[in-house]
Amino acid sequence: MTRNPTNFLGTEVKNLYDNNLNWVIRHLEEGSKPHSTVDGKKVLMLNTNNYLGLATHPKVVQAARDALDKYGLGAGAVPTIAGTFDLTKKFQEHFAKFKGVEASLLCQTGFAVNQGVIPQLVGKEDYVISDALNHGSIIDGVRLTKAKRGVYKHNDASDLESVLKEADAAGARRILVITDGVFSMDGDMAPLDEITKVCEPYGAMIYVDDCHGEGMLGKGRGIVAHFGLQGKVHVEGGSLSKGFGCFGGTVAGSKDLCEFVTNKSRSYLLSTAHPPSVVAAADAAISVVENEPEIVERLWENTTYFREKVQALGFNTGNSCTPIIPLIVGDPGKSQQLADILFREENIYGTPIVFPMVARELSRIRVQMNAALTREDLDQALASIEKVGKKLSII
Repeated sequence: MTRNPTNFLGTEVKNLYDNNLNWVIRHLEEGSKPHSTVDGKKVLMLNTNNYLGLATHPKVVQAARDALDKYGLGAGAVPTIAGTFDLTKKFQEHFAKFKGVEASLLCQTGFAVNQGVIPQLVGKEDYVISDALNHGSIIDGVRLTKAKRGVYKHNDASDLESVLKEADAAGARRILVITDGVFSMDGDMAPLDEITKVCEPYGAMIYVDDCHGEGMLGKGRGIVAHFGLQGKVHVEGGSLSKGFGCFGGTVAGSKDLCEFVTNKSRSYLLSTAHPPSVVAAADAAISVVENEPEIVERLWENTTYFREKVQALGFNTGNSCTPIIPLIVGDPGKSQQLADILFREENIYGTPIVFPMVARELSRIRVQMNAALTREDLDQALASIEKVGKKLSII
């Protein structure tokens, strides 16, 4: 049999374009800020995870410059081989205090945290239970385990309890329950208080991926602080690349947890440590959130204003209760049209989200609020969204 080893690639790509499921990657020519240059156009950015605007905050940028001058660029190797910078030790102690836990660990990315930590927490004698809409990195991490697997209906603590009963009846040695804190496609929040209450009688370990909750919830400290559950949630995974405007993943919890991850997580053990300038910037970003609480307050003021106005226009924003505000269109082709016209004709940059990120019938533009957006920016965006939404008969 004669085979063409790569012929399927072109076929698959054509299929994506034919069904309006392809991603269009544009190029930023300035920093991640509300007004930036993208593909040669001055645009208003409505699609960045940089919720607090810290990616270009002067104190954060200056901390990176100072560290670059002192330490140079690269880390040299993985932390366990070539050591780690004093900056990293300082950051981990600072971040743990910020989160209200015993210890924290700086890891390569939020994705790497889930892929490296989850498979080490449970084995073939155990049971792992996951929210039906958890992030793909959690799904991949769960797939790497040898544990029995259960899924509960999205944000449904009652259904979670049913799966917990199954795991308990199966005689699982350990039960691990995993949820996102803020769900990145819909902007809704896990009922972590209910989840904790349901899990406690079964002695289940609770793991929350709070990549999108940090910086926005709990005065920037995340969903655990939002609900006052420090000490009851056993593993907090996070990301410095979103609300904090930097780069990297984090684990926060007990000292035993962080020691365990240091010695067991393959993504931590086998990936080069962060550049010192990035670590210094992350530490400075945490200080900004601590010392300038008005930034988080502005984020929520913008969120409330924009969501109320866009709902009044007739857009479906689903179950969003955070600065992630989806404009659910339904048809993937029309979602791409909405984004394309906004970019080409209105200088508004929003990203269409289509299958497999979301179900085909829930295709959308995901709008993300930013503390640095002005009321004038928001009104400009709303006027353009209304204009194009009516043109495409979406509203």
